[in-house]
Amino acid sequence: MNILDTIHDAFYQNLQSLFSINPSEVAGLEFVLNADEAKAAFGDINTNAAMILAKQLKQNPRAIAQTITDSFKHPFVERVEIAGPGFLNLFLTKQAFHELAKELYIQQADFFKFPLTTPKKNINIEFVSANPTGPLHVGHGRGGIIGDVLGNILSFLGHHVTKEFYINDAGSQIQKLGTSLKVRCQQEAGIDATMPEEGYLGEYMIDLAKKCIAQYGQAVLGESDLFFQEYAKQEMLAAIKTTLTNYGITFDVWFSEKQLHTDGSIEATLATLGKHGFLFKHEEATWFKSTAFGDDKDRVVRKSSGELTYVAADSAYLQNKIDRGFNELIMTLGHDHHSYVVRLQGLLQALGLHNKATLEVILYQLVKIKESGQNVRMSKRAGTMVTLDDIIETVGTDVARFFYLNRKADAQLDFDLDLALKKTDENPVYYLQYAYVRTNSILSKAQETPELHDVSDKDLESLDHTETMLLKKIASLKSLLASIGTNHQTHLLTYYALELATLFHGYYSKHKVIDTTAIAQSRARLVLIKLLNTNFKTVLTLLGLSQPKSM
Repeated sequence: MNILDTIHDAFYQNLQSLFSINPSEVAGLEFVLNADEAKAAFGDINTNAAMILAKQLKQNPRAIAQTITDSFKHPFVERVEIAGPGFLNLFLTKQAFHELAKELYIQQADFFKFPLTTPKKNINIEFVSANPTGPLHVGHGRGGIIGDVLGNILSFLGHHVTKEFYINDAGSQIQKLGTSLKVRCQQEAGIDATMPEEGYLGEYMIDLAKKCIAQYGQAVLGESDLFFQEYAKQEMLAAIKTTLTNYGITFDVWFSEKQLHTDGSIEATLATLGKHGFLFKHEEATWFKSTAFGDDKDRVVRKSSGELTYVAADSAYLQNKIDRGFNELIMTLGHDHHSYVVRLQGLLQALGLHNKATLEVILYQLVKIKESGQNVRMSKRAGTMVTLDDIIETVGTDVARFFYLNRKADAQLDFDLDLALKKTDENPVYYLQYAYVRTNSILSKAQETPELHDVSDKDLESLDHTETMLLKKIASLKSLLASIGTNHQTHLLTYYALELATLFHGYYSKHKVIDTTAIAQSRARLVLIKLLNTNFKTVLTLLGLSQPKSM
């Protein structure tokens, strides 16, 4: 428990003793470290406790605020002020910041993690899960980075996290893929063959056919449809894996939908749904009563032909995940899957699994690639798509990851190629990484002065009020990561990173860190630079960005 936690707990205990209410159970009650430089006059910690409790107690909020102010005392709190209709602003002592800095210095990255005693979850994060019918496109980059960074954060906080890719390899799209490859191979061999209307027309299919012919010769044309399906699927999967590796994403599990069809999982799950009364027959097809759970229509699980649908496979996949011991399921999907979310939640309840695991689906909006102010158009089937490989090759992995994440998932993302290619402070990735490089440079420069060697937490006594805002911003990463661990809003980490970089660059432009005429102050400020360096390193690692030594 750090100093901020002790102040928080003491404040809450005071509220409980005054009003016989457990503050932790009161919705909307906040106790927030103020790390906003524009709001420095409003104290170091802000709370709406009096405002919220006024509703519970049916009393005047300023009167409650006054009662709290009169009663709350803490050795690290200099004073408490009432603002507006009843907000409370706590001002910390100079010693409080010295203690906070010492804790940050000693604990380093562990400062921002959950205590070992905090219950940990077994979390499955499924993301990307693109059909293996072509290269990953620009939209996959967004779902990929959201899932990957969320997994990094949850793992950092101590949860057991499995990153999973679901391979849709059992449906009609694989048959179409195989047919498309076979036609392209025939054309490559000089045979007049016509691509079916629903075939995959992209240039990548021509390249794949050339590879197939080169590997097997024209004799391959005598192979079965199943051969072409499997060959194309494996090649597309290999390409997808290479793209994701280049994008900095590694999956723990690649799960084949086909497995659910062959091992009896789907039939077993459908039997459970039937036993629970959620299946019915209509026009020789079998339907799931999806409307019972808020869906706009019931869904077919087995067609009249006997063919199983995606819904049938989804039900078995949910059961499979929970059978593997996961108690929290997270998925990232494009915004057009809204009804799919309702269906999944319905299946979870119909199977009786809703008490064993929670399910959250993060829906992300469209990605538009802009170049010279114009949208770059894409079409997967026509083959004129902008692939994720194109983006990575053009702007690099770091820029691609950051730009894809630097906006809330449910807001449309405009990926500005012109900005992404800039090597100036206008480019947020350059700006962030330069802040990290600058801290390393300062620490390296300090080694040229013997009096500045071996700085430690003992030097922090020389810090003054000019460093308090930076200390608060550094410390606030702890509550931010805890929030992301709950609300899964990964874009907030990019916002934090840029805010910290801005605060640091501003501080550095105004304050001399290495000053041989003020050794005590310089040593204290070097400790602060070490704290910043740790934070930048932690954030860059969580975001999956490189940590350059120079720029």
